[in-house]
Amino acid sequence: VDLVLTSYPLLWRDAMALQRQPWHLVLLDEAQMVKNAGSRTATAARRLNARHRLCLTGTPLENHLGELWAQFHFLLPGYLGDARSFQRDWRTPIEKNGETQRAHLLAARVQPFILRRHKTTVATELPPLTAQIHRLPLLGAQRTLYESLRLAADERVRRVLDAQHFSGAMVSILDALLKLRQACNDPRLLDPRAAIGPTTDTGSSAKLAWLQATLPDLVAQGRRVLVFSQFTRMLALVEAELQALGLPYLLLTGDTPTAQRAGVVAQFQAGAVPVFLVSLKAGGVGLNLTAADTVVHLDPWWNPAVEQQASARAHRIGQTRPVSVYRLVAAGSIEERLLALQQRKAALADVVLGAAGKTSASTALQPADVLALLAPLDTGG
Repeated sequence: VDLVLTSYPLLWRDAMALQRQPWHLVLLDEAQMVKNAGSRTATAARRLNARHRLCLTGTPLENHLGELWAQFHFLLPGYLGDARSFQRDWRTPIEKNGETQRAHLLAARVQPFILRRHKTTVATELPPLTAQIHRLPLLGAQRTLYESLRLAADERVRRVLDAQHFSGAMVSILDALLKLRQACNDPRLLDPRAAIGPTTDTGSSAKLAWLQATLPDLVAQGRRVLVFSQFTRMLALVEAELQALGLPYLLLTGDTPTAQRAGVVAQFQAGAVPVFLVSLKAGGVGLNLTAADTVVHLDPWWNPAVEQQASARAHRIGQTRPVSVYRLVAAGSIEERLLALQQRKAALADVVLGAAGKTSASTALQPADVLALLAPLDTGG
């Protein structure tokens, strides 16, 4: 044969056989799968005997510059130095110190090997995409819970930061931030024993209240809706609301058996139901969901590229209708402050990957960022 297709899990399972074969070209699709250079997949890919190598990805830089280094470590081993020198010479000055000139130097080094193509130039026939941020005020019990969690988290994080180095405190910090993000969605996410069912108190979850009020109207207008969340338990709560509203839906998460995944997607694409609930991890890449013309993100993530990839499930070649994206954010909360961190990450990616733009802000999470995330609810939000 002239062409061999394989999956990433099979790449390392079949590594010995694949490494014995000389290849003219090895192409990694969704190349961010090798962003962890120490993983079995990345190691197996690097050991392939290939004359030419190519990475194809919509998200070459998701969280930090180390992911870009890992892909270049596959393409051109040694071109960007080893991991330690890259950390010292590039990541620390750019991500922690916000050195703009250093970012432009790195861009100049990698850009000869990058062909960056945007949908706006490649797929000119695509209909427009409109994104809106809906800032929802927390009310009643949800607001009270958020503030009590925030106060406790702020006190605990400050105590941990006083006792140890910032990097050593990250486990405690991320746990505190996770709880606040869960509270922004629905307090029941904090209690795994809480019953899953439709809510009757409009003050218990601002986001579920928005869905209750909005989804029936969207469906009545003939809209086809994708609903994304990072939390599968949140999707279970949305399921209960849809059942109470009598709205048909489908569900795709990491727990969906592989053998059923294609069938679930095909049902939605065929127009069987108007609402598709998808976990961000399960639906971020590899899906064609052009039957949808509306995307709802229930919770913002640190990484703007992941959300963009999820929205792109609907806004891609084959889409014939304008696409609307709704991002739900708890007003004045940690979620609203996450948007600023997203903008910094996006600016860094634009500079290093060759788009016009400037960044002089640190993109790594700093102690000041954490304390800002734990600030009181902004009543003006």
